[in-house]
Amino acid sequence: MLVMKFGGTSVQDAAAMRNAVEIVSSRLDRAPIVVVSAMARVTDMLLRIAEAAKVRRLDNALSMIEEVRDRHLTTASELLDGTELLHGVEREIEKRIEEIEKLARSVSTLGELTPRTQDSIVSFGERLSSVIVAAAMREGALEAELVDSREFIVTDDRFTKAAPLMEATAKRTREVLLPLIKAGRLPVAQGFIGSTEEGVTTTIGRGGSDYSAALIGAGLGAEAIEIWTDVDGLMTADPNIYSAALTVKHCSFDEAADLTLFGAKVLHPKAIQPAAQKNIAVHIYNSKRPEAGGTTISAEPVKCTNPIKSIAFKSPVTIIDGSPLKGQRFISADELLRAFLEALAGRRIKPLIASASASNVVLAIDSNELRHGGRDLIEAVSNYGTASAEDHRAIISLVGEGLRRDPKLAGRVFKSTGDIDLGIISHGSSPITMSFVVAEADVEKIIARLHKTFFDQVDPNVFE
Repeated sequence: MLVMKFGGTSVQDAAAMRNAVEIVSSRLDRAPIVVVSAMARVTDMLLRIAEAAKVRRLDNALSMIEEVRDRHLTTASELLDGTELLHGVEREIEKRIEEIEKLARSVSTLGELTPRTQDSIVSFGERLSSVIVAAAMREGALEAELVDSREFIVTDDRFTKAAPLMEATAKRTREVLLPLIKAGRLPVAQGFIGSTEEGVTTTIGRGGSDYSAALIGAGLGAEAIEIWTDVDGLMTADPNIYSAALTVKHCSFDEAADLTLFGAKVLHPKAIQPAAQKNIAVHIYNSKRPEAGGTTISAEPVKCTNPIKSIAFKSPVTIIDGSPLKGQRFISADELLRAFLEALAGRRIKPLIASASASNVVLAIDSNELRHGGRDLIEAVSNYGTASAEDHRAIISLVGEGLRRDPKLAGRVFKSTGDIDLGIISHGSSPITMSFVVAEADVEKIIARLHKTFFDQVDPNVFE
């Protein structure tokens, strides 16, 4: 069995969907299961619809719903015109659009958008695209069968960022999908969405379709998980920042996990864990260039003469710099750090970097996860110390198994960045990653310098 996930740009229009059908057709002998994202930009549109309804701009919301409707109907018509399948697909699209309209009207009447309702609205991106993709597969003579991921991706009720219940999800995945596969059918499922044990729709976070594919692959014990996207695989740097970036042909689960944690956008950070636990290789391919080699992520790294595999960056980042209280009530830096971590846990936020010296605490936190620029977090620990927040920062991370055996790596980094101020430097929490904080404005310049330093010559077995 093979799980194949197609991202938003890989199903963004009729041409992309036809291409996806061809790619799946080439792997029919491996019993594929297809997972699809919403069409490109549709999730953002649905979020705007929800926000417009919340502030009672119902006309605006309904106008955007009409755009979503027209885009999906047009794509279906281009793919299925003149076939018996088209009318059925059109009916399903219209039915789902009516549901979105009802939700938008309800939100507008109440003037309130709960996380639960937001998940219901946003879930329609995948629920619409998968209807068209499954029909396109059938029109392409594939025995495709549309399945509802909410029947087997079981989550908690933390709406907008629900956590899958692993055992329940694995059990339900086998119960729902294995009979179809054994009957020679091709399941087409939605990424990103699930449901609580009570059947309430949830989403598992932006970019969660990769995670869905990994959960399905782990539940079924698949031979491999393929992530089809719009780049050639993991790169030595973000090609939008450094155009001369190379493709990384091989990396380990650990390397991929650290790269995605620190900003590599080609794969969802949580997608590695289920695959690694079951030792299922993950392959990243470009749906626009299926002939390209892509990236293979597996348990054992291929021997590489370069000390690092890639340079990742994360921004925007907020730096919290705190000092414990002194005087009659002495507080240690460790106690202040513990107070910060407890406050963050209560907000379901995990710091990217956390360190404490004898006299102060420093945290690096994803700015998008903080409210009010960190002021509420600082207030929450005011009984333990004082702190300040610094925005517009970024974390640059060098990741590679070779860091374990390169004593000169830090010196090469400092030589490349000698005239640039570096903030927190973290090398030790992960033996294969060195991270440091810089101003957002310096990211492009630093990555260009580091790339020239570490990838001036490359191992052809690992990079291309």
